[in-house]
Amino acid sequence: MDDSSLLTALAQIYPPERLLTSPAQLAPYESDALTSFRARPKAVVIAASQAEVIQTVRMCHQLEVPFVARGSGTSLSGGSLPCPEGIVIALNRLNRILRLDPDERLAVVEPGVVNLEVSRAAAPYGLYYAPDPSSQPVCTIGGNLAFNSGGAHCLKYGMTSNHVLGLKAVLPDGEVVELGGESLESAGPDLVGLFVGSEGLFGIALEVTLRLLPKPEACKTVLAAYRSLGEAGQTVSQIVACGLLPGAIEIMDNLAIQAAEAAVQAGYPLDAQGLLVVELDGEAATVEAEFEKLLAVIRASGAYDVRVARDEADRQRIWKGRKSAFSAVGRLSPDYIVQDGVVPRGRLGEALLEIQRLSAAYDLRVANVFHAGDGNLHPLILFDGRQAGALERAEQLAGEILRMCVCFGGSITGEHGIGMEKRSFLPVMFAEADLDVMHILHRAIDPRQIANRGKMFPA
Repeated sequence: MDDSSLLTALAQIYPPERLLTSPAQLAPYESDALTSFRARPKAVVIAASQAEVIQTVRMCHQLEVPFVARGSGTSLSGGSLPCPEGIVIALNRLNRILRLDPDERLAVVEPGVVNLEVSRAAAPYGLYYAPDPSSQPVCTIGGNLAFNSGGAHCLKYGMTSNHVLGLKAVLPDGEVVELGGESLESAGPDLVGLFVGSEGLFGIALEVTLRLLPKPEACKTVLAAYRSLGEAGQTVSQIVACGLLPGAIEIMDNLAIQAAEAAVQAGYPLDAQGLLVVELDGEAATVEAEFEKLLAVIRASGAYDVRVARDEADRQRIWKGRKSAFSAVGRLSPDYIVQDGVVPRGRLGEALLEIQRLSAAYDLRVANVFHAGDGNLHPLILFDGRQAGALERAEQLAGEILRMCVCFGGSITGEHGIGMEKRSFLPVMFAEADLDVMHILHRAIDPRQIANRGKMFPA
């Protein structure tokens, strides 16, 4: 359809101040956090109610106009990149916590609610929301749900899918459905599990029922410095093999340490080649017993500097450094790619050494920041986009890392999703029959292919 007909239809739903069409208004929506992909939509609509979202999706279905739902735009895989022939539905104003039930330990929220705000609202009741991506202060629950986000503490507490009990959503044809409920156990097919992680291809979540957890009685956070990155990686397997299940196990290499320390002064040892952050949480007596066991493993692992957070402020400082690492690496390079893959924990040390080899082969620095406990790698590939061919070389290196993950028995994504960035790698991980089933399911839910068109599947 022509642009004027589309804008006329949108103007029936949105007032002029929430219907963006000029180049200057559209520019902030041309990309998400993966800025190497850019596209300008026909229009951006800023929804202020669930009814407006439903009306807009139904209009898109009727006119066969593709749409992309967008929260804070923190996707690192191009997951909220606009379609040039479509519209963006901005959800930031759907930011209400509709219900918080401390007795049932749940919260019902709209998709534009910021992740950290759920825990802040639950804190007076001694509860919190467990998934904690590094972008926690800005990313939204809708985006977390779309990409099944995890975070530093996913080793013990799981991903977003483990904390979504139910949801209300509008499907690509405009039908409004309610999936799941308020119970941990539901009868029938796991439709919530199907929707979570579908990267916007199955529609837009309007309300999400989240599971809340009691705040741990005690925490112990340990910082261990190593002379080599391989030693730090091997220690992760040793910790898990001894029977411990920490709340989090994170690894940073020297480049990431240098950047994070310069940004937030977390107190990291600047000479460490590998830094391990391990956190135990739970009942006080259990944490104390596990703490002694953890220290014994770390001291026997070759760590040359072992520190324990003295108090909550010291603990928060350690975590601030880790969670600031992605943005802090901007101090080291004008451009970088944040990669996301998974390897089995037992091959983590091997994977770290292979990344170092690839870094040297491509003559590109790589800063490594990992959710090491579940083998989720986040190599940050540094390059200068002003140099001819630098981006292409960085993308080739990123691809080599993904192929390594599959070769080692892992995955091409841990929590960032496929989006635009990894579409061509889907056949590397899945057989043709697997992809056929995915296509059949996708077409059954969205026959016109209008919801987040162009994402996930190879072009």
